[in-house]
Amino acid sequence: MMSYRLPKSHRLCSRTAVERLFDREGGSRVAVSFPLRAVWRHNPSRPSPGAPAQFMITVPKKRLRHAVDRVTIRRRIRETYRLSHQDYPASGPTDIAFIYLADDLQPYARIEAAMRHLLARIHSCH
Repeated sequence: MMSYRLPKSHRLCSRTAVERLFDREGGSRVAVSFPLRAVWRHNPSRPSPGAPAQFMITVPKKRLRHAVDRVTIRRRIRETYRLSHQDYPASGPTDIAFIYLADDLQPYARIEAAMRHLLARIHSCH
């Protein structure tokens, strides 16, 4: 039976890893599927016995002014990632950032379709 858990080892917490992910010369790749944008990079410095992919979610305050809305979107993105990341396994340690682009709340189905499209794109680029 498949485990749909999303333990802390899947979270991108390292400040240096996040800085390298958003560094202009870091070799990061970008893909957009509205309402999400994904930025990812292969991270060979991270030991691979943990999770093969670590992720972070960003919902800018400029886009959604109310904290309740930002938390709602963050939960929807995390849930879609939790349910679909096993369908597209990463080939090695990868750091991923998901950035919310819409100016309003988007339905779960639209976020799920965008997440599946982005994960397929990340998986095909390795």
